[in-house]
Amino acid sequence: MKESSYSTYISKSLNKTFKSVLFGRFLRAIDDYKLIEENDKICVALSGGKDSLLLAALFEEYKLHYNNKIEVKYLMMNSGFTEKFFTDHLENLKKLGIEQITKDSRVYEIANQMNPEAPCFLCARMRRGFLYQTAKDLGCNKLALGHHFDDVIETTLMNMFYTGTFKTMLPKAKSKNYEGLELIRPMYLIKEKDVERFIKYHGFTINPKGCFFQERNIDSKRQEMKNLITSLRKVYKNIDINIFRSAENINLSSVLGYYEDDSEKISFLDKY
Repeated sequence: MKESSYSTYISKSLNKTFKSVLFGRFLRAIDDYKLIEENDKICVALSGGKDSLLLAALFEEYKLHYNNKIEVKYLMMNSGFTEKFFTDHLENLKKLGIEQITKDSRVYEIANQMNPEAPCFLCARMRRGFLYQTAKDLGCNKLALGHHFDDVIETTLMNMFYTGTFKTMLPKAKSKNYEGLELIRPMYLIKEKDVERFIKYHGFTINPKGCFFQERNIDSKRQEMKNLITSLRKVYKNIDINIFRSAENINLSSVLGYYEDDSEKISFLDKY
């Protein structure tokens, strides 16, 4: 087995400076939601952004000190990244001390051909399918993504405000189209501000634009949620925690209706 070149400096920071807000919450999410089992083969998806970079560091730390019986593969789908973006990402991995598997695809190009005005939604769906299939091809039973606490509460509010549903981002989900594969989100309890602190602390270079299409695509609705939560925190500092907890404290006897298995709708009148 090849000896790990994982950075000892980064390891020390995760066990001291960032132990409670990053590594501790990573471990808690794994334990609370039962995300990892012995002998799992996990594919960690790398996007080139700050979140997945931290996720890779956390997995290296986890293998080093808590569970060396799992197998972890780091995967990046190069769907047409700009040269600067990809170069910066590889430098970050070198600094972290890990190697990735790179799989080329034409997702950006195909999405732009099919919908030139708004390719990003289609591109995201195609990327997810590509990652699932490649994870399966690599012999993995789990695919880990870098979504964090702020992603969860923003998604909850976006569903309420723009779709009229109460639906959140889950810590894990079984794939419906790829049998035997499970999606996990080990950074579920980690706040974005602490991710940013870690990236700044270690001097990683994060390029926010990976493709040419992103220059004309701004997720305005998600940014609206970020701005709203920031303003609400000024009034009540724990508002984000309460939004998060609302998804696990639902009283079904006090809602007008809900869906069972995403199909049959149950009205409160049915049980009144």
